[in-house]
Amino acid sequence: MKIERFGLVAIAACALGASALTPLRAAGAAPAADAAADDTIGVATPKYGAWGFDAGGEDRSVAPGTDFFGFANGTWLAKEVIPADRARYGNFDVLSVLSENRTRLLIEDAAAGRSTDADAAKVGAAYRAFMDQAAVERLDAQPLKADLDAIRAERSLDEAAAVMGRSNSSFQSGVFGAGIAADEKAPDRYAVYLDTDGLGLPDRDYYLQPQYADKKAAYQAYVETQLTQIGWPEAKAAAQAVVAFETRVAEASWSRAEEREVDKTYNPMSVEDLAKAAPGFDFKAFMTAADLGAVDKVVVGANTAFPKVAAIFAATPLDTLKAWQAFHVVDSASPYLSDRFVQARFAFRNKTLAGQPQIQPRWKRGVGFVNRSLGEAVGRLYVAQYFTPDAKAKMDALVGNLRTALGGRIERVSWMSPETKAKALEKLSKLTVKIGYPVKWRDYSRLTMTDADLYGDAERSLAFEWDRQVRRLNEPVDKLEWGMTPQTVNAYYNPTNNEIVFPAAILQPPFFDASADPAINYGGIGGVIGHEMTHGFDDQGRKADGDGRLADWWTAEDASKFEAQAQRLGAQYSQFEAAPGVHVKGELTMGENIADLGGLLLALDAYHASLHGEPAPVIGGLTGDQRVFLGWAQVWREKIREDAAKQQAVSDPHSPAHFRVNGPVRNIDAWYAAFGIKPGDPLYVPPEQRVRIW
Repeated sequence: MKIERFGLVAIAACALGASALTPLRAAGAAPAADAAADDTIGVATPKYGAWGFDAGGEDRSVAPGTDFFGFANGTWLAKEVIPADRARYGNFDVLSVLSENRTRLLIEDAAAGRSTDADAAKVGAAYRAFMDQAAVERLDAQPLKADLDAIRAERSLDEAAAVMGRSNSSFQSGVFGAGIAADEKAPDRYAVYLDTDGLGLPDRDYYLQPQYADKKAAYQAYVETQLTQIGWPEAKAAAQAVVAFETRVAEASWSRAEEREVDKTYNPMSVEDLAKAAPGFDFKAFMTAADLGAVDKVVVGANTAFPKVAAIFAATPLDTLKAWQAFHVVDSASPYLSDRFVQARFAFRNKTLAGQPQIQPRWKRGVGFVNRSLGEAVGRLYVAQYFTPDAKAKMDALVGNLRTALGGRIERVSWMSPETKAKALEKLSKLTVKIGYPVKWRDYSRLTMTDADLYGDAERSLAFEWDRQVRRLNEPVDKLEWGMTPQTVNAYYNPTNNEIVFPAAILQPPFFDASADPAINYGGIGGVIGHEMTHGFDDQGRKADGDGRLADWWTAEDASKFEAQAQRLGAQYSQFEAAPGVHVKGELTMGENIADLGGLLLALDAYHASLHGEPAPVIGGLTGDQRVFLGWAQVWREKIREDAAKQQAVSDPHSPAHFRVNGPVRNIDAWYAAFGIKPGDPLYVPPEQRVRIW
């Protein structure tokens, strides 16, 4: 389990969209001045063609059976230019920019004293602090002093472990990470989770695979730059030692595909037993510093890696560990420091790793900071302005239709026994749906924000969130809590709550448009709904029952049949090339690929049911089925830089957008019929080899 900063720790929650291409902590940087173009703020809802589909983005010179993504989006792809301050751009990003613009206006109103919301003063103070670049420049590296002094004062490995225990409540980092979430085997109560941590590059492959050697070398140079900027002694040698240390940790770490195995990453044990199993690291000091000293039981993730990482820690000179800690403090805190730190971080994290040419304007970084630290306060403002009860009601109806479609699929599937079907239907009946925004908003009364202390605001936000989680450890799990803010363009399934969640910001074109052709909506938001529902029955979601409890409720024969189909699907995706020489990892992306296939099938079923036996209308010369498939292809429209694509391929459980279109359709019989796909077409898969999970 890797720990997210400024947000809910959602163990094994399955999100719809691709994760960020930068590390989990606050990323990005600020330029010296905003671009002039940012004076015009677009907040209008996008429109796609006359009936919800952008036919002008198609490329009819591409045969559907050759490249369905290119057929649906090729002209757009050829013409689109990725904005210089982004690593990729597509329809998720269109809505993300829209949400960013809308929340900017709401935040600026709060900063100007034009909002009466209860948390407006905190929102305004946080934004003013971020936007006061002159004050940040004057302070330069001074805000780092307390955090760096704590590292310099370490006199033993045990003291280093204690400082690492503050990684949730400050900019400190650790080779192990802690998080709090629902207990996967007792989902009504919270548990403390521990996992290995400590890597500064996007994935262990960046340390171990030769095709990333240039990125690793650039990383070492970046470590040296940041250590030099804080006056760390012998920065060049220290940087070399830091990267060598992380390489050893990478060798001991589990792969991301292994980290997905929820049954293998659930290893409860006492802190005392953990200390015996992984000697060399003072877990008691770590836990005490994390305000978890009273906790006697933890759930360990990559359990076989713990002894190895602890041994690496114990064998590493204290000076190297201190240099490692100092670098990670600076790396994490750079967005809240002067421009020399900001620029150094951007040059490596965004430009070198993801190919992004330009830094985002400061206001965008400021909006991002406020959304991370006071997300539900901003969300409350967003919902009041931009989300209507009618949109929620229409989503409720769509979810009902997709739920019926999934029930029908479960009942008809040939490989599942009656016993397992009954339990699957029971799980479906217990599925909770959350739409738009939480019914109970986060209480920020214990969080202090001031417009004179940006670094302090950022650390207080971290400390507030961690304290909030620690304080409720002995309370029942809050089933009303959300893992995303309403202004987030995404959706997710949370297995411990057996719930699907759709924030308000995604419920807009091209995903959902009340005036669009229903087939496009079913291919768009219908596919999203089906995707999230199917996560409850993907290769990992199926391991939890209707109450969210990690349990094996499948017959052995059914599980074997399911796994055989899943492996076949993984093999298909592993053949796709995300970037030159870099293939999709079918095992890593397995859950999302299964959910994409299931979601599109359910969308098609639900659309057919909505016709009530009447023939589908022909619109734009296209049949209903053709429009459902095109609606799906349209939402995944995306263009990505090569370095970003390489990073996604090794670190993201989502397949590249191109293959989220081509991958599912080639396993759906109705797609072959709709577009006349024939043997010999590159995407053609013989009927007997098509994956038939749902």
